[in-house]
Amino acid sequence: MDDKKIVELFWERSEDAIRQTDEKYGKYCYYIAYNILYSDLDSEECVNDTYLQAWASMPPQKPERLSTYLGKITRNLAINRYDHTNALKRKTQTALIIDEIQEFTVIPDSEASPIEQMMLRDAINSFLESLPAEARIIFVRRYWYCSPISDIAKDYSLPEGTVRSTLSRTRKRFREYLTKEGVALCKKKKN
Repeated sequence: MDDKKIVELFWERSEDAIRQTDEKYGKYCYYIAYNILYSDLDSEECVNDTYLQAWASMPPQKPERLSTYLGKITRNLAINRYDHTNALKRKTQTALIIDEIQEFTVIPDSEASPIEQMMLRDAINSFLESLPAEARIIFVRRYWYCSPISDIAKDYSLPEGTVRSTLSRTRKRFREYLTKEGVALCKKKKN
């Protein structure tokens, strides 16, 4: 079933919307959650919470790209669950990714105006389009899907050091790009 029809089912308040969403995007959402949580049970709960949040937000939301909409919900829920579960534990893979992201953290959506959010989205898309394909894929796999460096290296037959250096250079370029575009950045946290 295509995304527009699934969104229509949400708007009609049809329970079939959840079943269709799970069939089409269940594995996708689980992949995102698992790469953050590393727990089958927590990931499954996160996916179910994604469906619940999608149900509660449509209407009034009518996402153009359902996969991106669901991915963002899943990712945010998984990060929140991760933060709650691991508040005092040793650093895990997800904590390392979050530390890397702090190099280019922007003002949170809740503090940004709709125009600022739109400018940020456009800046991110423009930046990603400006990257060579390999750097773009590595960047998105790491910071959107939270894939471990070892998995990215294996999937693209690259040494882990190459993946690390590509990510480092791309993060630096991204921060410079956001600054040049006038996107408000948060101050780096000191450890």
